[in-house]
Amino acid sequence: MKGWRALCVRAGVNTLPDRPHRPEPEPPEGPAGAAKGPMPKGGKSVSLKKVLLERTFGLEETSRIPVGFWFHLIPEAETGDALKDPSLPSKSVAAHKAFIAAAGPDFVKTMSDGFFFYPFEGAADSPGGLEGLRPIPASHPWIVGQAGLQREVRACDPLLPYFYNVFSPLTSLRFLVGREKLLSFLREAPAAVEEALNRIGDGLSVLAREVIARGMADGIYLSVQNPDSASISAKDYLSRIAPSEIRILEAASAAGGRSILHVCGYAGARNRLRDFASYPASAVSFARTVEGVGFPEAREIFAGRALIAGFPNTPGSVLHKGTRAEVEAYTEDLLKEAAGLRGIIIGADCTVPSDIGIERFAWVREAANRKGQA
Repeated sequence: MKGWRALCVRAGVNTLPDRPHRPEPEPPEGPAGAAKGPMPKGGKSVSLKKVLLERTFGLEETSRIPVGFWFHLIPEAETGDALKDPSLPSKSVAAHKAFIAAAGPDFVKTMSDGFFFYPFEGAADSPGGLEGLRPIPASHPWIVGQAGLQREVRACDPLLPYFYNVFSPLTSLRFLVGREKLLSFLREAPAAVEEALNRIGDGLSVLAREVIARGMADGIYLSVQNPDSASISAKDYLSRIAPSEIRILEAASAAGGRSILHVCGYAGARNRLRDFASYPASAVSFARTVEGVGFPEAREIFAGRALIAGFPNTPGSVLHKGTRAEVEAYTEDLLKEAAGLRGIIIGADCTVPSDIGIERFAWVREAANRKGQA
């Protein structure tokens, strides 16, 4: 299965992997396997994985433990601009289709590859330049394109839950001006940065609404990160930055969606997890390895929310290169640490290396299932 993703991309991403995921058997009736869920109007069956995830978000007993891993699906993920290269969304859709067929995920984080950069035609050489960052309407091509991308990805398997990736206003601004300039602006003109973040937050709130209402996503996956916990205090983060992030989560909820809050520890970035404790999200994904925070402490910080965490995501780490026995043993250790399986989803600190063997996700799922049934 190695190399299937690159081959698919080069071929227009129409080629499916050579070892498709085998559908899992339907869980048994009864409390532990009650993933059949209530019957909707009309008597149509409910998506088992959607019910599984809803019950996990609700901290209820489930038939098994969900697993969630993802990686960037196209080479142009971080540098491409779908508004300038209209081939990127179709590549992304086809790559999502191939990934879903290969991995059989419990839910999908729809990757916003090709749409990393919030629309900005000005120049932010000084804090005054941030005035050019404005809210954007639902009719803007950047939003229309992402709602369309989400809708097409959902069509790959309509029975799966989908959460569209949205970068926070602060991360979006960092992408535009760079980390050092962002930190300089925060020191020189914090009020100007705060106002810019709120305007970006308004635009991203529209995006959240549209990917749910028009893209038919089940919710959003909001990625937040403190670019320098040493210089940005908890007081400043909560007063100047958090409001622009919370409004996006509230917009997703108002549109009828769920939210997964991802406190990003990519490349070793450290965050104060308690800064995000009151954010209104159904689940919190955190960098367990980077932060040095295990499930018991995270459960105390994010009380009432499901937790997504587990493996390090770095190249050469156990999930990426370990033997099957090592991956299974690590999974079992994670579940022992959790000391209670309700509201637990096994994942990684962040996106995993894109050359990972897809079969490794199944190793984790199978080990988690055995532990859950023990």
